[in-house]
Amino acid sequence: MIQKTFKFFLNKIPRPLLIRLSYLIRPIIAFSLKGSKYTDPIDGKSFKKFLPYGYEDQRENVLSPSTLSLERHRLLWLYLKNESAIFSAPLKLLHFAPEQAFYKRFRKMKNLEYTTTDLNSPLADVKADICNLPFDDNSFDFILCNHVLEHIPDDTKAMKELYRILRPGGTAILQIPQDLQRANTFEDNSITSRKERAKIFGQYDHVRVYGRDYFEKLRSIGFKVEEVDYTKTLSASEIDTFRLEQGEIIPVCTK
Repeated sequence: MIQKTFKFFLNKIPRPLLIRLSYLIRPIIAFSLKGSKYTDPIDGKSFKKFLPYGYEDQRENVLSPSTLSLERHRLLWLYLKNESAIFSAPLKLLHFAPEQAFYKRFRKMKNLEYTTTDLNSPLADVKADICNLPFDDNSFDFILCNHVLEHIPDDTKAMKELYRILRPGGTAILQIPQDLQRANTFEDNSITSRKERAKIFGQYDHVRVYGRDYFEKLRSIGFKVEEVDYTKTLSASEIDTFRLEQGEIIPVCTK
């Protein structure tokens, strides 16, 4: 029943409204699933199980009932907390399409000058097109742009904009859904059916499936790219407890 309900909401309700509704129902769901088997490292809360998530083929036990984080969010949080200066150094941080799991936490951090941006999100400080950003060159020390570029028809232009506004020596984490078994990125604009696009691209509003060549494309823009498999630093027990995806790559880009 929960699986069917979540699939309906994901596919039928506009994302801005879905974000607002989630604030209302999240405490109820979190309370009903309290337990000790799985833990969300973002807030430290534990549950007997996580929720399913997916637009077409739903993944079981992946959506945290408390922060609404997915595998990629929890992995990124662990990486940022343990391997970056984002929690301690004075940084000017730009966050695209801010995830609820991170938004309030970053907003409260005294060391950050925190700016959010998106075209549609109600959490965005600045409404902006990623291909034409209203920021000066070399403006930000740190950029988070996660699961955005797969929605952008001209991702080359978007990458150039990200590179332009990042300060020399700065860091940009540019996560995307990626098929590491695929050498080359796949696009096909002739596929117009929402159902077919969701089946092939993972979501109806994705315009491509990135392959391993994604990293080289970032390098061609000018970024230095470290392909970080942070799950290699974690035990099998931690990967299961935190509900992470083994082998997911975090693209850590510097200028």
